[in-house]
Amino acid sequence: MYLGSPQPCNTRPPPRALHFEECRGVSVQGVTLQNGPQFHLSFTRCVDVKASFLRLVAPAESPNTDGIHLNDSSRVQITDNLISTGDDCVSMVGNCSDVRVRDISCGPGHGISTNTQHVVLVSIGSLGKNRTADRVENVRVDICLLTNTTNGVRIKSWQGGMGSARDLRFESIVMKNVSNPIIIDQYYCDQPTPCANQTEAVEVRKVEFVDVRGTSATARAIKIACSDTAPCTELELRNVNLTVVGGGAATASCYRASGKAAGVVAPASCLAKGDP
Repeated sequence: MYLGSPQPCNTRPPPRALHFEECRGVSVQGVTLQNGPQFHLSFTRCVDVKASFLRLVAPAESPNTDGIHLNDSSRVQITDNLISTGDDCVSMVGNCSDVRVRDISCGPGHGISTNTQHVVLVSIGSLGKNRTADRVENVRVDICLLTNTTNGVRIKSWQGGMGSARDLRFESIVMKNVSNPIIIDQYYCDQPTPCANQTEAVEVRKVEFVDVRGTSATARAIKIACSDTAPCTELELRNVNLTVVGGGAATASCYRASGKAAGVVAPASCLAKGDP
């Protein structure tokens, strides 16, 4: 999943194969969208959305071809979909709430495949870009399969942003050869020159990873990098079992992140107990 921020007023929105804006009670079912110019299916400022039994396909090398993209939308159900594109399977930006993502097959192929790919199952970001106040909350992602992707589930935000990403739950997710299975990154920067350090940050709180298992294509399966001024809090790793492809032990790294671990957690939890 992907959480980001709306486009500035002086830029054109990315091209989209099928787009809904300021709609209520939208249902898109049983549709195949192939080789979208960028986003395949997108919703902006929509309420009560259902997107199910879809097949969204694009070449692995096609940039920014997100499967389903949400911007400032709420009460969304995304279920029973096959998505194999060149970017995120499901992405969320701006202010999104009450989103359910369930029964998604993300990959295989380079469109969600980890050769030189940028595909994510669900990406929440890039929050806080250009010092915006973005809020993503009450998101549930469960019963999903990721195959050969660059990233698994990711929350990312820019330094200097405001708002929050909270009350997020990722459950019953199987990873197969995923390079970065679990990522929280409050230092996201996709520009050619380094981003300046800033004190403000998007709050990340109450995020759960439950029954996440499978294989990582890299040694570090869990990476959580949070802000000095706005650390990540109330995180939970419960019954997480990630190993390196071929059977090796994976590792986890955390910075300014606190929470708890429950059940069997491998790699071992790096979360600090209490306040970081």
